Amino acid sequence: MVCSRLPNPNTPSLQLRILQKLDEIDAGQWDALANPPGAPFDPFICYAFLHALEQSGGVGAETGWVPVHLVAENMDGTIVGFMPLYLKNHSMGEYVFDHGWAGAYEQAGGQYYPKLQSSIPFTPAAGPRILAQDQPTKRALIAGLENCVTRFGASSAHITFTNEPDAKALTAAKWMKRDGLQFHFYNPGYDTYENFLETLTARKRKALRRERKKANDGVQIVHLCADEITPEHWDAFYGFYLDTGARKWGVAYLNRTFFDLISQTMKEHILLVMAKRDGNWIAGALHFIGGDCLYGRYWGCVEFQDSLHFELCYHRAIEEAINRKLSRVEAGAQGAHKIARGYVPVITHSFHYLAEASFADAVQRFLDEETRAVKYEQAAYATQSPYRNPTA
Repeated sequence: MVCSRLPNPNTPSLQLRILQKLDEIDAGQWDALANPPGAPFDPFICYAFLHALEQSGGVGAETGWVPVHLVAENMDGTIVGFMPLYLKNHSMGEYVFDHGWAGAYEQAGGQYYPKLQSSIPFTPAAGPRILAQDQPTKRALIAGLENCVTRFGASSAHITFTNEPDAKALTAAKWMKRDGLQFHFYNPGYDTYENFLETLTARKRKALRRERKKANDGVQIVHLCADEITPEHWDAFYGFYLDTGARKWGVAYLNRTFFDLISQTMKEHILLVMAKRDGNWIAGALHFIGGDCLYGRYWGCVEFQDSLHFELCYHRAIEEAINRKLSRVEAGAQGAHKIARGYVPVITHSFHYLAEASFADAVQRFLDEETRAVKYEQAAYATQSPYRNPTA
């Protein structure tokens, strides 16, 4: 049973309540806090993206992502804070894996699910999760989430892929921090892709040129944005997406309707890089365009072409970031093969609140060991850098 109002004794000037769907509020209210003026635009926290997930059925009771978004209001009803939040009965589609925690908790006689998850479903990209412009409101939302753990009968609450301001707030609230590793490309201000190649060692530079030549042999590659993307392109891309899902995780998180919706509501922030051979689309990669970052999300193909995956997902993303004067490319979770293509190992953060103290102590010991391992892994990957001057 979802409760609409929550007690907030720590900040009596604020009221907390639950939204069971984004339709209950105005898009402008959400976006004013999610992407405030002066901040780089984040495509995943915007109302249009999250609303499309709900409208298409990608999240909801049937998929185990029940929206219970947390809202903070002044006493006069003015909305001053949000937190995207879901009540979950599984750990799929999160990219921060806690299946081991769930198994250990249940072996000890507990019930790990349901749990509360503040994240962007199916999207391992760091960004704001506690949408508020002042620290008291952030603290109230964090305390409200802790309260929800008890009121919803959950074992825990998790806030994944946080940005640095949220990480500071959650550290101050004494939530447990978990580190992860991704691979990002950073653009210090290159004028062209060739300028980027010049910063690599001669051996790596030659290897990438050979790789790109193979990828482009006999295929036509196009970059499509906004109104250039037609239903024909989406039909082809959705086929690629289904093929990748069937091979990697066995289930398609998103349906065809989702892609239609985002094409209507956030088309200026979408980039499709598509490959055609003999008049037929054979592969494609979907990227989202942020204020200072290009986010690689989905890729797929129906015919093999040597190195085409690297071309559409990594080389073309770097070219686009350079041409658009974006500061970085985030190409999704995992993938040490990205290092040879100019991406560097970056630490990501998630935060966790476990209601059972003894279980929390055990998880903290695990996290202490895991944090050291992640830092060691990052340092080891850094030795594989293709750059002539990796520390520049």
